Amino acid sequence: MSIYQRVLEFIQTPRAERFEPLALEVFRYQYAQVAAYRSYCDGRGASPTTVRTLADVPYASTVAFKYAEIINAEQTAAAGLTFITSGTTKGFDERGRHRVPRPEIYRASAIAHLRRMIFPDGVRMAMLAMHPTAELMPESSLSRMIGWCIEEFGAGEAMCAATRAGVDVGGAAQFLGAMAGRGAPVCILGTTASCAALFARLRERGEKIRLANGSRLMDTGGAKGQTIPLSAGAVVAYAGELLGLEPALVINEYGMTEMCSQLYDATPFNCAHTAGAAGARMKLAPPWLGPVAIDPLTMRPAPAGAVGMLAFFDLANVGSISALMTEDFGVTRDGAVAILGRAAAGGARGCALAIDEFADRELRRVAAGPR
Repeated sequence: MSIYQRVLEFIQTPRAERFEPLALEVFRYQYAQVAAYRSYCDGRGASPTTVRTLADVPYASTVAFKYAEIINAEQTAAAGLTFITSGTTKGFDERGRHRVPRPEIYRASAIAHLRRMIFPDGVRMAMLAMHPTAELMPESSLSRMIGWCIEEFGAGEAMCAATRAGVDVGGAAQFLGAMAGRGAPVCILGTTASCAALFARLRERGEKIRLANGSRLMDTGGAKGQTIPLSAGAVVAYAGELLGLEPALVINEYGMTEMCSQLYDATPFNCAHTAGAAGARMKLAPPWLGPVAIDPLTMRPAPAGAVGMLAFFDLANVGSISALMTEDFGVTRDGAVAILGRAAAGGARGCALAIDEFADRELRRVAAGPR
């Protein structure tokens, strides 16, 4: 059985005791097949002979995808999908690329955790996408995930109210009004920014739509792309006031182009343990995604409950790099994550060094020519 088949089997039937052994197998595979990651590991004194536990695995910054060609040696040019990261790079005039040689693993990961966190009641419903679907934005991992969600959980009508140019908030409001008139539940899928635009339109016009019971909203992206940032609490409040949604059915997603798995708000709708400190929502990882807080100075896992740079070992990333450190800081607890914010530029010295080391080593590798 190939490493891809073993990962897919784990996603379909996760067993906690198998996570670390499989993660170490994935690390060894990626060390052998992904030259940029192998070079990074070598520079940190890490190899299959020295890495004995998951805590020994070097976490590469997600920014590495903007500096280096993360290519699996087994991957052909035509294989899989390539997703492009948002934003610009530091020193390279192109955005980062995440090559996913086995999209079926990404799909399995996305669908399984969507089922657990957004559709635990098993209800299929009308769908409103407020972000372009894959037909309109094939390079977007979010677009692909939204399309899969509509295919798997949709029933009745579906509408995509967004293009590259923006969101048709008038069309979205009209669609929601029609569904409300029929008493048909609807799932809204979009970014926090697109939800903010819809809320602004309804407020400006003094409109309120009472969606049918069981309707829900999945938003992602936080304050990114908003002129006036809308907090997570404000999204829940406005969704209740303007759309009649229950707070527990307004669920924020945390994900990124560089990672094939996502986390979602834990609420009474989908999870037994739902709150962190001061009632703040925790986000729940799927069993194949191992969250950890990294001490930004030592680059080692921080003590339990301590604040650190959020990092994840994502088995679904088996075709690229699974051990990834983000630019966010937070706390992890039993597979749940409290996201506290984005690291200030220059504030996390260890993280910054890791990014620079990865870029420097990749530049030296490219300059030296093929291995």
